[in-house]
Amino acid sequence: MNRNRVFSWDRATYFLFTLPAVALYSVFFVYAVIVGINYSFTDWNGISKGYQYIGFDNYTSLFQNPNFWQSLQITGKYAVMLVIGVMLLSLILALSLNSLRFFKTLVKSVYFLPAMISAVTLSLIWDQMFYRLTPKIGEALNIAALMQSPLASPKYALIAIVLVNIWQAVALPTLIFIAGLQSVPEELYESARMDGATTWGRFRFITLPFLVPTITVNMVLAIKAGVTSFDYAYTLTGGGPIKASNLIGIMIYNDAFQNMKFAMANAESVVLFVIIALLSFVQIWVSRKGGVNA
Repeated sequence: MNRNRVFSWDRATYFLFTLPAVALYSVFFVYAVIVGINYSFTDWNGISKGYQYIGFDNYTSLFQNPNFWQSLQITGKYAVMLVIGVMLLSLILALSLNSLRFFKTLVKSVYFLPAMISAVTLSLIWDQMFYRLTPKIGEALNIAALMQSPLASPKYALIAIVLVNIWQAVALPTLIFIAGLQSVPEELYESARMDGATTWGRFRFITLPFLVPTITVNMVLAIKAGVTSFDYAYTLTGGGPIKASNLIGIMIYNDAFQNMKFAMANAESVVLFVIIALLSFVQIWVSRKGGVNA
């Protein structure tokens, strides 16, 4: 009886500790999502108290808008470049840092520093570097593509923004990968070495399967960051030049706060939410086929 009472009291204590997080999540996410979905079926302009329900008119207009599909295509390119860059670079950094014997903590701290700077501050710093430093490098090396800021070129603006994003976003995935690498039993590596396995073989058949859970986490986070990216592009280019970096996040912002089409912006947000949910579901489903527990 005493054990049951203690067990019940522990469970009640754990539940009480989760209540603040559950309440905040319910108010600022669940409720906000429900309200946003509701407004997406209206003609609300964000200011007036009254509004009318217009059914799926916002979604119909959205899917018939060529600017939406163009923005979605640009966002897709951005997300693909960000995911590939973050995943590859963070994995390489994690493997390198995990093999260090000295100053490991110091080096980890240095790599994590960019993540502590706000995206807007970081973008303003890189904006000056692109406009002042890049042309000088281009002139010194006689490279025509670098003789002007890449942010002023419709061809290179999106790539420049992705590079800035990768430079900051690679910190957290690197730490997650390091945590995953430390969970791999050292005995497996020793046995593989005794059997004559190569470095690639040890990575392919030992390290990679154990990293599948961390790869899934990092992949989902990177996809979400890429699809919902806003601050880097808005601060560096504002969606230009010639809408070359007009991400879906910028389109939502412009429709809501410049064009005063809050209902349409909510419809765009709902579509974006569905896209992220589907991509995350597919990624998690695919990852379940790999790994040591598959």
